[in-house]
Amino acid sequence: MKAVCWMGKSKVETLTVADPKLLNPHDAIIKVTRTAICGSDLHLYDGFIPTMESGDILGHEFMGVVEEVGKEVTNLRRGDRVVVPFTIACGNCLFCKKKIWAACDNSNPNAHLMEAAYGYSGSGLFGYSHMMGGYAGGQAQYARVPFANVGPLKIESDLPDEKVLFLSDIFPTGYMAAENAQIQPGDTVAVWGCGPVGQFAIASAFMLGAARVIAIDRLPERLEMARSLGAITVDYSEEDVSVLTALKDLTGGIGPDACIDAVGLEAHSAQLQGTYDKVKVALMMETDRPSVLRQAIQAVRKGGTLSVPGVYGGLLDKVPFGAAFGKGITMKMGQTNMHNYMKPLLERIEKRQIDPSYIISHRITIEQAPEMYKVWRDKKENVTKIVIDPWADAAA
Repeated sequence: MKAVCWMGKSKVETLTVADPKLLNPHDAIIKVTRTAICGSDLHLYDGFIPTMESGDILGHEFMGVVEEVGKEVTNLRRGDRVVVPFTIACGNCLFCKKKIWAACDNSNPNAHLMEAAYGYSGSGLFGYSHMMGGYAGGQAQYARVPFANVGPLKIESDLPDEKVLFLSDIFPTGYMAAENAQIQPGDTVAVWGCGPVGQFAIASAFMLGAARVIAIDRLPERLEMARSLGAITVDYSEEDVSVLTALKDLTGGIGPDACIDAVGLEAHSAQLQGTYDKVKVALMMETDRPSVLRQAIQAVRKGGTLSVPGVYGGLLDKVPFGAAFGKGITMKMGQTNMHNYMKPLLERIEKRQIDPSYIISHRITIEQAPEMYKVWRDKKENVTKIVIDPWADAAA
């Protein structure tokens, strides 16, 4: 089969590799019909996530048709159409039973690597390094899905792939981010980052009762998309714009009730701290660039909530934790507990409350993926989201 493979920092290739096989009676093999490049895939592309190996198959946003099932898989059969969550959960451990699916104790065979870095291991993830399980990803023509009795969501309607594909990650991630923000009716919510997760966080904040959402970014196409959802926008790249001042002005000096960091570890900043972070990362004195996290902690009102769906990988510097303590804020974060959200959000799509496909800007073949990683990373061609058809003919 063809698959998109990580070959080193800033190097991705589409290669012909061996088809996946059933390794466990709880496995299923999926013929992938649509997959996507996620913003967090760029952390792999840019070399921020350790334990990647040359030839690893990328991708954690995918869906398709069941091709084969193990003998213990009772809920799926050949021909079923499914969306696969990016987190892998066993369904039986303490954390799965608590519905903290992303903390599954049994799905990461390399848990010792995560434990060494983080103290404890979360669940395995598709296509996202060996310390997170070493599972082959879904930017391929076929994918092996472990714990198939637990993960995949069956799509029994005739909704097109593009309307349901993002149930695999970014729609639930944006929704959980808004839920973690503890939004009350009438609240003002600030969202840093108007990429795909940020867009869904904005939409979800309104669904949960926010009166106003303030969206912060620098790219015109993303800011325009945020405005189309009803958000007020702040372009932090403008020379005379101070995000903190703008947020105070928009909230009568109080600050937003909730702040959402939908950017994560590769944040950009036009201020001196941006240069500081780049130098520290280059010298391996810091692993992440947390300028958005710093701003969000400073901006949120006293007693407010900070939600962090943006991925962080390691050690941060100059985080104003004294401000977080002094203001008595609540912080909630983590990988998405996908299984809690996929079915309810599918129902919202079916009821036409939202069409997630609005974020798609590029539809490509699997052969075009390596070049589009560069386009996505460098924010060219007004890119907002890239979807791959693994079976499309590149010559078509």
